[in-house]
Amino acid sequence: MSSMEQVKALREKTGAGVVEVKKALDEAAGDETKAIEILRKRGQAKAEKKGGREAREGVIAAYVHSDDHIAVLVKLYCETDFVARNEEFRELGRDIAIHIAAAAPEYVKPEDVPETVLEQERGLWREQLANEGKPAEMIDKIISGKEEKFRGDISLLTQAYVKDPSKTVGELITEKIHKIGENINVGSFVRYEM
Repeated sequence: MSSMEQVKALREKTGAGVVEVKKALDEAAGDETKAIEILRKRGQAKAEKKGGREAREGVIAAYVHSDDHIAVLVKLYCETDFVARNEEFRELGRDIAIHIAAAAPEYVKPEDVPETVLEQERGLWREQLANEGKPAEMIDKIISGKEEKFRGDISLLTQAYVKDPSKTVGELITEKIHKIGENINVGSFVRYEM
C-alpha cells in the first residue's frame, strides 16, 4: 500500500491526479521509479487519444536570452482559449522557447527534415564510411542508423529537453497534454542569433 507522503511526492513530480498516482504506486508495489514509468505510459496513451483533436487556439511564446544575442518565437497550439490563457500552458511555451534558444533545433519533427538535406548528408556519410574501409554491404545499414540519429538530433520534439535531459521535448509536451487535458502541439518556431 502506498503512503500519503509517497502519493503527495509523486503528485508534485508528475502532476497526475491522486487516484492515478495511488493506482500506479500500488501497481508498482511502492517503487517510485516504476510508478513514474506507469504514469508516463498512461499519459502517452491518453495523449495519443487527444492527438486527433484539432488544436487551433494557443499562444506565440517568446524568449530573448540575457545577452540579447539570441531570440526565439514559437507557436504553441491548444484546443481552447481557456487553456491558451492558462499560466501552465504559457510557461510550457516559454520553456520550449528557452530550449530552442539553447539547443538550436532546425525542424519541429524528424519527418520534417527535407529529403534534399538527407541526400546531402547520406553522400557525406557514404564517402566517409568508404574512406574508413567499411564493407559495402554494411554501409547502407550504418547510413540508416546515422540518418535516424541525425533527424532526431536536429528536430525539436526528439531532442533531450535542456532543463531535464531524462526526457525529450515531445515527452514534456505529452506530460502537459495528460495534465491539462487538451491536445497541445508546436506549430512552428523561429530562432534568431547575432
